Amino acid sequence: MSRLHMQPESHLVDRIGWLRAAVLGANDGIVSTASLIVGVASAAAKPSDVLIAGVAGLVAGAMSMAAGEYVSVSSQSDTEHADLARERKELSENVEFEREELAQIYVNRGVDDELARKVADQLIAKDALGAHARDELGISEISTARPVQAALTSAATFAVGAAMPLSMVLISPADALVPVVSVASLAFLALLGAIGAKAGGANIFKATARVTFWGAMAMALTAGIGTLFGTVV
Repeated sequence: MSRLHMQPESHLVDRIGWLRAAVLGANDGIVSTASLIVGVASAAAKPSDVLIAGVAGLVAGAMSMAAGEYVSVSSQSDTEHADLARERKELSENVEFEREELAQIYVNRGVDDELARKVADQLIAKDALGAHARDELGISEISTARPVQAALTSAATFAVGAAMPLSMVLISPADALVPVVSVASLAFLALLGAIGAKAGGANIFKATARVTFWGAMAMALTAGIGTLFGTVV
């Protein structure tokens, strides 16, 4: 009988690390920059002032996203390393207890007692810390925190997202800047929602509607504030 050669499967969850940072960065870039542009333009500012504000928002936002992602994901990474260090210590001090603990995890998942202990023995013999990291702590290669990757991805995608509404300032007439930037930005958000949903295997309509709705809310709010301050000033 010929042996079956199993090919490794490609799962959408493998993309979760960089996809989350990319979608967050691009979405924030479009929404925050478009809202800033619409708010400043609604205050009757000159197109040159609107452009300067938009560029400043792009640079500041990209740096803020990079720093925020790096700090937050680094905190997750520190927690993971602390848990692994504690687990490594426990394995060196009382491996029998750790073996029983691992076996009990499998029993709770539905494996019979004898088989659970055999599985625990084999996994501990191969990679004790890796087995406990996956099955006790829930730390895997997919979910491991990568601060630098998250920071660079967020900063780059924020800049790309922010450049979209910013480019509309350059090509739209001064008297139609607010509606042109608003409509174009909503279209960009809808496209982003569709791309993110497609890459993550989610419902495209729901993702598109979600990002478009909140983008419209943000721009409407800043437009109202800009108009109010422009009238007062």
